[in-house]
Amino acid sequence: MRRHARRHDYTKSAPVQVVSGGEDAPSLKITMLGAGQEVGRSCCVIEHRGKKVVCDAGLHPAYPGMGSLPFIDELDWSTVDAILITHFHVDHAAALPYVMEKTNFRDGHGKVYMTHATKAIYGLTMMDTVRIHDQNADAAGRLYDEADVQASWQSTIAVDYHQDIVISGGLRFTPYHAGHVLGASMFLIEIAGLKILYTGDYSREEDRHLVIAEIPPVKPDVMICESTFGVHTLPDRKDKEEQFTTLVSNIVKRGGRCLMPIPSFGNGQELALLLDEFWDQHPELQSVPVYFASGLFQRGMRVYKTYVHTMNANIRARFARRDNPFDFKYVKWLKDRRRLEEHKGPCVVMASAQFMSFGLSRELLEDWAADAKNGVIVTGYSIEGTMARTLLGEPDHIDSLKGGTIPRRLTVKEISFGAHVDYAQNSKFIQEIGAQHVVLVHGEASQMARLRAALRDTYATRGQEINIHTPKNCEPLTLTFRAERTVKAIGSLAASRPVHGAPVKGLLVSKDFSYTLLDHKDLRDFTGLSTSTIEQKLSIPIGVDWSVVRWHLEGMYGEVEEGTDEEGRPSLTVMHAVSVVQVDSTVAELRWSSNTSNDMIADSALAVLLGIDASPATVKLTSNPHPHSCHAHPHPQTHSHAAPSVKGNGSSPSSDEFDDLRLFLEAHFGEVTAPKRTVEDGDEDELLVMDVEVDGKKARVDLISMKVESESDELRSRVEAVIEMAMTTITPLSRLFMGSELGQVKAENGG
Repeated sequence: MRRHARRHDYTKSAPVQVVSGGEDAPSLKITMLGAGQEVGRSCCVIEHRGKKVVCDAGLHPAYPGMGSLPFIDELDWSTVDAILITHFHVDHAAALPYVMEKTNFRDGHGKVYMTHATKAIYGLTMMDTVRIHDQNADAAGRLYDEADVQASWQSTIAVDYHQDIVISGGLRFTPYHAGHVLGASMFLIEIAGLKILYTGDYSREEDRHLVIAEIPPVKPDVMICESTFGVHTLPDRKDKEEQFTTLVSNIVKRGGRCLMPIPSFGNGQELALLLDEFWDQHPELQSVPVYFASGLFQRGMRVYKTYVHTMNANIRARFARRDNPFDFKYVKWLKDRRRLEEHKGPCVVMASAQFMSFGLSRELLEDWAADAKNGVIVTGYSIEGTMARTLLGEPDHIDSLKGGTIPRRLTVKEISFGAHVDYAQNSKFIQEIGAQHVVLVHGEASQMARLRAALRDTYATRGQEINIHTPKNCEPLTLTFRAERTVKAIGSLAASRPVHGAPVKGLLVSKDFSYTLLDHKDLRDFTGLSTSTIEQKLSIPIGVDWSVVRWHLEGMYGEVEEGTDEEGRPSLTVMHAVSVVQVDSTVAELRWSSNTSNDMIADSALAVLLGIDASPATVKLTSNPHPHSCHAHPHPQTHSHAAPSVKGNGSSPSSDEFDDLRLFLEAHFGEVTAPKRTVEDGDEDELLVMDVEVDGKKARVDLISMKVESESDELRSRVEAVIEMAMTTITPLSRLFMGSELGQVKAENGG
């Protein structure tokens, strides 16, 4: 794992797009193990090109014990590359200790990532969750203990906003501000070039201390987005704050007690800032105590003061003036609940848990429910199946944790400070992101369906199309994309931009699903890689004269090059690829640079040499000495019985081969004129040409360029076909196929 700031690539490059499909474009699979058409136990699995990322691992507050977990049995956790936690709320992070310590996630190589602030608060909230469960649940409902929480916290990797995190080949992500709560982030995930934005819970409205969710600078292909409030439109923040403070003051002015169930972190701090400011502006209320009844809230304030730099400009400015907004003047910590029992008058209490399923908020609800002067203000989103959602229906009685029912006479009002987006904010954000596919999660099925219909109508009125998906839990969503690959030419290949349509040649280097084209000489400088050459040597016993060896090789390959090796020993080079060296009178050595073609030539040369002793021709040659054995003069570099090649391209035949070619043409077309090897000045056009005539139609063959000219297309095609067949037959193998020369290979590799 590497962590570093995103770097700009200043390498001069000439991009070339390669478009393909089919098997080269594997699909993206998204599976919700939680929060699929529900709110709670968020857990999203993203799979693409062999990479697997899990976003969030929460519990469902409405269900006890194992029932609150995501559908974890649907996933082999040892194959997960990374778990990304957006924020510390129970429904997004509370299953993490179980996943990390109770599943086979420990057997894999995956890591867990969250922002620094989220990690700091995660440790506190999970410890508190263990404590509350120990007090309120039997052993069967206990998912993990403090040791599991501590172990998971230590194994978590903290990251910064906007930090480019490279996890493994082709997999990276970047956290961005999400608003919502301190430390909350949305993740822009990139897998093999495919970009997915997972928002988690986010807010686009700046409150008293948090920044709003930001729009990433890169357009994603897929957006996985919360849909908590569906098509609801929330009131303006100023109106909402005024309604809230009016409700609180009305309750205490009538002599009642005001209960606000809150999470220990998040909108609890926001409400504390609001109430402290309101109390300061209304002296008539200053005799009424305002409490936050959570030791966790108190401990968490140290975290808030530590991460001021991640909050909005208003908070940062106040801290710069040494005015700490979290040093509350009127909002106090309730260390001992007995103070409430001693205080008989009105008061305001912010207590956890937010959903009132357990904790002090549930205890105070049961104690205060029967008095009509008292009131409950639900300030956050209420999940289906929780006491908070039940209360909003204003039932006549509520169930007690001690058994039986309790009459409900206190007032119940809802003013949401849950820091989620409403329809207008969500719709605008989705349009600004501009993803090809939008996947709605973290919303009840009915709300999600209405939101999908509303978004489609909005896009339809603009003449635009959008793909909106609402997957259920454990029902995989598979998306396919048109695969586009960009090859970046770098180094000397990028010295000048190629002309459109012109071929570009080089080494194609694939790494982490990205492609680079470069000259082999630039390989070490740009990739850290280098080329190597395998030099092969093979010793073979020989029992014949060296001239016999040469005769057999010439018989197979047509031509061989005579020379000497570094030590002055005779050598024969076959097809510019394999050297046969006479080590001594009884041993020959094959030498070649190993590659596909050279290995094939070496195999054939080896077969020739091993068959010399058993060849009848060898017997005849050794009983009548070969003329070459009597030669006293040195052989020229190229030994051949054929006449020297005429000037022309490398495929021009020799003089003897002209005669052979003429025989082929005469066999097919009748008499053919003989080529003139010398001509007078001014008649150069008649040099080395042959004329073919059939039924009054003529064709001329240029023996230098081997081109055929004729006014008859049919005759020209027939002559070209015969020439091609003839050249294949009469041209020596050594000229039809050229291997890689030893010297050339060494020169290219600096050897």
